[in-house]
Amino acid sequence: MNKAIYKVGFWSGLIGFVSIVAFCVVQLLQVIGALRYPWDEILIYGFSLCIVIPFLLAMLALHYLAPVEKKFWSHAALLFAVIYAVFVTANYVVQLATVIPMTLKGTSDEVRILIQTPHSLFWDFDAIGYIFMGLAALFAVPVFENQGLQRWGRYFFLIHGLVTTPLIAFVYFYPNFSEKLLLLGTLWGITAPVSMLLLTIIFKKGAL
Repeated sequence: MNKAIYKVGFWSGLIGFVSIVAFCVVQLLQVIGALRYPWDEILIYGFSLCIVIPFLLAMLALHYLAPVEKKFWSHAALLFAVIYAVFVTANYVVQLATVIPMTLKGTSDEVRILIQTPHSLFWDFDAIGYIFMGLAALFAVPVFENQGLQRWGRYFFLIHGLVTTPLIAFVYFYPNFSEKLLLLGTLWGITAPVSMLLLTIIFKKGAL
């Protein structure tokens, strides 16, 4: 059974890692003007959506592979991952299936309340999602041993959680939004893929 869980964890982690990297690349292309609407948003929301299920399954695998005495922490991490998944999935599906098509038809006024702009409804959904992703990483930290490959997983999950939770909250909820403020969130583009890659390697080597 553990072998099958390790395999699911590995492939989920790998797909999640690739999706995060793809998302970061598209974000960079958007910033430098190499991608324009609607393809920038289609790809950003599309790759973001591709992170959700692999992240959930990776956290589920981590929970089932965690030692009994550490399952409280892995279970908490899984619960926070579920909250992340619910909020961001609602956002990305609405943007991809409703907002972008209606905008292309020239009828965006009909769905203006659904558009993700600073301090809008779905802006808050996105923020809540990433905050809970950070909390999932923080609560997963005690699952890892402080030795070997697990030490690196523990270290980067801690950094990822500490970077994601407060920084995303500050960037998204600060009253006066600016693109310079948004740059603070770029640290996520380092901690998220690295922590996911390390978890993938841990699953591959059966190191839990």
